Amino acid sequence: MATVTTPTTWARLRSHFAVDAAVAVGAAALMLVMHAVRGFPTLADSTGDNDSVMRLVQVRDLLAGQGWFDLTQYRMGLEGGFEMHWSRLVDLPIALLVAGFGEPAALVIWPTVLFGVALFLTVRAARALGGEWAVLPAAVIGGLALYFVDLFSPASLDHHNVQLVLALATFLCLLNARARRQAGAIAGACAALMLAVGMEAAPYVAAACAIAAVGFLAGDDTDARMARGFGTAFAVVGAVALAATVPMRDWLAVECDAFSFPQASLAVLGGAGLAAVAATPALAASPRRRLAGLVVLGGLAAALLLAAFPQCLADPYADLDPRLQRYWLSAVSEAQSVISVLGSDPAMFAGFYITPIIALGVCGWSLARKRDARAWSVAAAFLGVAVLVSFWQVRGAMFSVPLAAIPLATWVGGLRSKAEIKGGAPRQLAAVAAWLVSLNIVWQLAALPLKSGSEGGDGGDTASLERCYARSDYAMLGALPAGLVLAVSNQGSTILGATGHRVLNGPYHRNNAGNLAALDMLMGDPAEAGDMARQLGVTYVALCRGNPETQSLRKWAPEGLLAGLVAGNAPSWLTPVDATAGSAVEIWRVRGER
Repeated sequence: MATVTTPTTWARLRSHFAVDAAVAVGAAALMLVMHAVRGFPTLADSTGDNDSVMRLVQVRDLLAGQGWFDLTQYRMGLEGGFEMHWSRLVDLPIALLVAGFGEPAALVIWPTVLFGVALFLTVRAARALGGEWAVLPAAVIGGLALYFVDLFSPASLDHHNVQLVLALATFLCLLNARARRQAGAIAGACAALMLAVGMEAAPYVAAACAIAAVGFLAGDDTDARMARGFGTAFAVVGAVALAATVPMRDWLAVECDAFSFPQASLAVLGGAGLAAVAATPALAASPRRRLAGLVVLGGLAAALLLAAFPQCLADPYADLDPRLQRYWLSAVSEAQSVISVLGSDPAMFAGFYITPIIALGVCGWSLARKRDARAWSVAAAFLGVAVLVSFWQVRGAMFSVPLAAIPLATWVGGLRSKAEIKGGAPRQLAAVAAWLVSLNIVWQLAALPLKSGSEGGDGGDTASLERCYARSDYAMLGALPAGLVLAVSNQGSTILGATGHRVLNGPYHRNNAGNLAALDMLMGDPAEAGDMARQLGVTYVALCRGNPETQSLRKWAPEGLLAGLVAGNAPSWLTPVDATAGSAVEIWRVRGER
């Protein structure tokens, strides 16, 4: 099997480090200028990025004195709040930036720096895979792909951009693992951090572990060294992450949706086990013994998972109330499957799926031609996992689209070199065509004529209304005395970020009780909703007519409270706040409340 990167290739990569860094910095600066020219609109309007708003709320709480290990969101849900499943590892650097430069600057600096790092890693990986000719395509295709997935605009604080950067770093290090002594250990550390940040990264972590194990199985002493480094770092960083983010009293607690004892114990067992097998001369002496050692290790890991944590093999939303699965989760756009996306939004399908599929074809073609088989196997494994995840839930495209840029840049670079060196109109046309089909924005634009209808499903009546994701939409609500607000879940995070109120619900599965109570009131009989609102201490009801969730719930429950408010029929237990009439967010006060 061919090696991933020869020492000569690594020397070339090292010599071009400054050039690649300059390309990434220049692209990040260009993106920053583009946002500045537009006035940094996402600082004032999240455009529906609820998770980024909630991350900022979490960072504010940390800076205000909430404990490092206390992830409770006290202002959302029923009295007492609920515990978020996010990691403080992402809160920390953002909090440091806010403390050092102020909140507005931090909201710009953090995603811009991550964009630059992500593009730098993309260019480096393309150079390792395709040489000098792949650098320009990587900068263009990769930069546009990163911009397209919209994880790096100002105020993008969601942890997915951090996980993408870690995934790209893991991918690059696995490409260079044979040529750079420390690459295996860095890959293992990045994989463990990726998992510690959030469970969405588990498939990519599994792919990295499999690559390290298979490389050791089929390789030589250099691969054994890489496996030792990967396994050791994966185990150590996994254990440290548990100690750093989970209080000692909860080290043995089982949380399947967050980094906890199950994930840490599997990381320690798998990582340390891989390092031990690779470091034992008797086991590493032959492929058969290596296979035996890996089979035993895999069996131990599977036994631990099945015996101690079988609940973590279930659907991550298995505990979600059926009503929330039907009326909330089914409407979450990023949780839709490829079949759903293809039927409802062909333009989204074209933008998110076609370039990764083409990139997989490029990987397969390169493997069939037996060119740098190990390197292309790494690329195919990472990209293949990302595409499979995106088929299950479209959010996987946030990884598959940027990862696809690396093999696509290599392909375009090869065609460019042939066109320039050998010449000829056919080769030049082939290079131009490769450029075009590698840009997902081209596919999305091409599919726009296929898009029908409008979001919200209400034709022109609601298409022009505000969706109420801007802070200014909640200025009047924020001026009212603090209380508990009932609204659709899409408004929950923005209400927390823009006001000092509590909210009953938000788009987070751990807030099962609060979300269900809100759904019962919004979709239920108005009179019964009033009794429930008083019982829970609801102070205000906030309506956003233009929010897609409002329109969906109104259609699902045409006799419910929310539908009545949209139709202008408020029940007697609600008193309108006159100043909000005609505003994007209309507000009613519950009678008997302040």
